[in-house]
Amino acid sequence: MRVRTLAAVLLTGALALTACGKEGAPADQGAAPAGLFEVAKDVTVAGSPTFDKAKSRGSLIIGVKEDQPGLGYKDPTTNKYSGFDIDIAKLISAKLGFDPEKIQYKTVQSAAREQALINGDVDYYVGTYTINAGRKEKVAFAGPYFVAGQDLLVKKDNADITSKDTLKGKKVCSVTGSTPAKRIKDEKLTEEGNVLEFQGYSQCVTKLLNGEVDAVTTDDAILKGYAAAEEGKLKVVGKPFSSEPYGIGLPKDDKALRDKVNDILQASLDDGTWQKIYDGTLGKSGSSAEKPKIDRY
Repeated sequence: MRVRTLAAVLLTGALALTACGKEGAPADQGAAPAGLFEVAKDVTVAGSPTFDKAKSRGSLIIGVKEDQPGLGYKDPTTNKYSGFDIDIAKLISAKLGFDPEKIQYKTVQSAAREQALINGDVDYYVGTYTINAGRKEKVAFAGPYFVAGQDLLVKKDNADITSKDTLKGKKVCSVTGSTPAKRIKDEKLTEEGNVLEFQGYSQCVTKLLNGEVDAVTTDDAILKGYAAAEEGKLKVVGKPFSSEPYGIGLPKDDKALRDKVNDILQASLDDGTWQKIYDGTLGKSGSSAEKPKIDRY
């Protein structure tokens, strides 16, 4: 199979899902129930410089991913974003009093997330952003709003890779600066020279389809989206070997906004909104749902 561009990979996935009649194709992953993102009135977040700046601007700038079907996906034909992460970003926007239709989405790759928040390039970040101690030294997190687990994506007919313990001698692909790439190296699951890193997971999936790598590794939620988009060609091994709590990335010293976003997330878990968002997006990919517990550190 010839190498495809990012847009072509994702568009092919969308067409494949639509053609086979599956729900949850990238084109319909933003179809949230009516009224879910009703804009709250007269919201204030005392002591939050990020909120005040957004208020003066009149809209939010939110950092996201664009190449993750079911999570954060940008349709190459309409340039619209959809997915579970996108709907979580919209929910927070609405509850903060900002019209979700006016969100300025900014695609930020994994390796640049902390700097984007430090620089003030984005107000908050929602994009499979794993909460860990190292990142907490640079930025703050609200959440987690979802808990995933690192897994492996391989070709459908691959019988050699059955778990992380069968990766020796295999070429594994992940994203530059990501937690999954670091884990493969730190645990020496394969030789260091066999770990390939790119800016986006779609590039890794293309390499896998072309036979240039043996596996792609990242969170199972992401991998299931790609497996669905390439139905009959790829599969998820199904043996997660980590716990990946996804958080909302925020400027480090903005405790007021972090507390407010945590309140919004907790309310969505309590009133069923979180479940509706999950069912309408990532849930259609076949990934099981586990309600997270908010960490108010």
